[in-house]
Amino acid sequence: MKNFKNLLFVALFFVTATVLGQTKITGTIVDETNQPLPGASVLVKGTTNGTSTDFNGKFSLQAKSNSGVLVVSFIGYKPNEVAFSSSKKNLTIKLQEDAGSLDEIVVVSNSFAIDRKTPVAVSTVKAADIELKLGTQEFPEILKSTPGVYATKSGGGYGDGRINLRGFNSENVAVMINGVPVNDMESGRVFWSNWAGLGDVTSAMQVQRGLGASKVAVPSIGGTINILTKTSDVEEGGNIGYSIANDGYSKYGFTYSTGLMDNGVAVSVSASSTEGRGYVDGTAFKGFNYFVNITKEFNDAHKLSLTAFGAKQQHGQRQNRHLISTFRESDRGRKFNSDWGYKNGQETNSEDNFYHKPQISLNHYWNVSDKTFVSTAAYVSFGTGGGGGYRGVNKFGFDNSDYRIGNLGTINFDKIVDENIALGTNGSESILRASRNDHVWYGVLSTLKTDVTDELTFLTGIDVRGYKGIHFTEVTDLLGGQYYLDNSNKNNPNNQTQVGDKIAYDNDGKVGWFGGFAQLEYSKDNLSGFLSANVSNTSYQRVDRFNYLDSDPEQTSEKFNFIGFGTKGGVNYNLDDNHGIFANLGYFERAPYFNAIFTSFVSNTDTNEDAPNQKITSYELGYTYRAEKLTANVNIYRTEWRDRTETASFQQLDGTNATANILGVSAIHQGVELDFTYRATDKLKITGMASLGDWRWGSNVENVKIFNDAQVEVAEVDLFIKDLHVGDAAQTTFALGTSYKLTPETTFTIDANHFANLYSDFDPSDRGTAGAPDAWKVPSFTLFDTAIRHKFKFGSFDTSIIARVNNVFDTVYISDAQDRGTSSAAEAQVYYGAGRTFSVGAKINF
Repeated sequence: MKNFKNLLFVALFFVTATVLGQTKITGTIVDETNQPLPGASVLVKGTTNGTSTDFNGKFSLQAKSNSGVLVVSFIGYKPNEVAFSSSKKNLTIKLQEDAGSLDEIVVVSNSFAIDRKTPVAVSTVKAADIELKLGTQEFPEILKSTPGVYATKSGGGYGDGRINLRGFNSENVAVMINGVPVNDMESGRVFWSNWAGLGDVTSAMQVQRGLGASKVAVPSIGGTINILTKTSDVEEGGNIGYSIANDGYSKYGFTYSTGLMDNGVAVSVSASSTEGRGYVDGTAFKGFNYFVNITKEFNDAHKLSLTAFGAKQQHGQRQNRHLISTFRESDRGRKFNSDWGYKNGQETNSEDNFYHKPQISLNHYWNVSDKTFVSTAAYVSFGTGGGGGYRGVNKFGFDNSDYRIGNLGTINFDKIVDENIALGTNGSESILRASRNDHVWYGVLSTLKTDVTDELTFLTGIDVRGYKGIHFTEVTDLLGGQYYLDNSNKNNPNNQTQVGDKIAYDNDGKVGWFGGFAQLEYSKDNLSGFLSANVSNTSYQRVDRFNYLDSDPEQTSEKFNFIGFGTKGGVNYNLDDNHGIFANLGYFERAPYFNAIFTSFVSNTDTNEDAPNQKITSYELGYTYRAEKLTANVNIYRTEWRDRTETASFQQLDGTNATANILGVSAIHQGVELDFTYRATDKLKITGMASLGDWRWGSNVENVKIFNDAQVEVAEVDLFIKDLHVGDAAQTTFALGTSYKLTPETTFTIDANHFANLYSDFDPSDRGTAGAPDAWKVPSFTLFDTAIRHKFKFGSFDTSIIARVNNVFDTVYISDAQDRGTSSAAEAQVYYGAGRTFSVGAKINF
């Protein structure tokens, strides 16, 4: 017994010594601007004991001794060694960017796509590059030097930009802000005007092309764009800024952060105001954007982060494309816009856009244990606004010389007003209206991550969303008349409407979404991979308050449910320190969108409830090269998109519609992508990319029979589209850029982007004749941009000035085109891109 007691004493002594000799180290890894660095490596020097930082740059590590040294590394930054001890165990570690190292780490909310580990094709743009190069460009345009991306300003109005990825438009590209999906739940589209000013608060923007690594049940065909906004800074400070640009552009704003206070709370706020006349005639704009983040650290296990941001804006639009000959005939050339004029001396738009979409999210981060982590985000947004237009007699057409001031001049609103006044008690003949698209959107996204073993990680999560789109048209300007007579509302016929009253339609679109996913990740030595699966249910319902009496039970439609699912996997293998290869493969089925179900705008019962799921198969092979001066990526991809949502309608003699699903409509998107970064010296960096796409429609679809509700055949249609090129995005793009440090404080950049094989957009249903030609191919073009940034001291404040010029050589080019069936330049309707523009801005940090 005595020996047993002695043995127990010795054992307890060693256990106590071991426990007392351990130290729990916590801290945050940040960059030079105090932004957190998710995915940074933290290692106890001389051991294999390490971890990586979470979404907010936080880490927690159990060291086996009371003191030692941490080695912190992050690709693109200089490694840093920091001592720790039992009295110094809560650390803030700052890393400096290293011009001689790689810059390929990618940061994603809820998804870390890490260079040489995650098997996807990926590109990233950090806050410093956005600040340097964005200027007055549309937010998506910052990605135009990314392989597979085609981004334009569209009509040229503030926030009207668009982006295509590997030939797919925004309906088929998942866009997430801080891990929260923002694609419209009815149409799948992304309206960038809702996020005007987002560039001010973006910490990093990442493009995962193809299947991507996003860990939510979001099926994206072309890829995923992840936007990570700033969080509360670790240190106190802020800045004020002001910039001016062409065509009356001016912007001013400020940012301030309290830093992490003693009570564990950190607050960051940012706001800016922007206005200008617009490069295109009649596109004056005004916007105000804001951002607030409040973070509270309760303890090592729990943290809350509340984020709210939005951008209230209003701008004139160039909604209508025109023939090339029209632009050439107009005195305003490529700035010509037919959708505006003057009323009583004030600029007035027949087409405009106004919107405000605040988004609020509450994130909870829970370190359950050293191996398990739970992240939950609850969010809500309230969208209000829409787009303007006319109602009644069309007196606004650009070719209606009776209501134009001069040839192809501005709209003569005063003449329209005078005619409405003359009508007296008969009411207005022509008015201005707004098509409203308000919405309420809420959701919860929760992800659990646990380390099963040192090599195997399991992730699972749910994605729940509810959405109500509130659609109606309202009178905005009677243009001199006493009222406007509207007969659209069965509940209120012969309505003599005033400004603010609803006309034409009033309905709701209700969308529900419930999705879940599970993923296994494996990583050991040079081999890593993942396998994931997801399933989702999408429900649609429609409420129509104009075409149905309030007493009609069909005013609210049935609810229709569609199941979607998918699976994907990938593997990455590093052959050695320089060479690596990766591959991924996936298949998923996506539910059709709202308008594919409710094909008639005036009916809740004329539905297409048998609309098929879209079916997508995609695979990709890639090679990576990493060295001290050169990093390069090459990948090939192929995506087959079957049963694209395509319908044909036929109006019967009784005025009702018959609709058919056109099955078998497919497209094949394949190509090769290359991008590289070469750091020639400590001062000179050269970047480049080439993207060679071959995007074509897959097959003809013939003898599609259309039946009415009684199953009687009423029409037959054909689609002759096999091997026709997919339009609306440049299939061949090249980019070459240089960044040169003239001095340690001065950086100068030049970027060239070439776009070719851009086919006009067209509707496949319009190609109903055998031997139908390709859409008209837009002439190729090359654009040059340049920027310079100089940092200096203004008293005791760090200050920077940035000057930019876009389209340096004032190249005339067509950025968007719509084919009208003749495949000719003479008949195509187009938008011209912007000419030479400039901006100059200053920022003072305090």
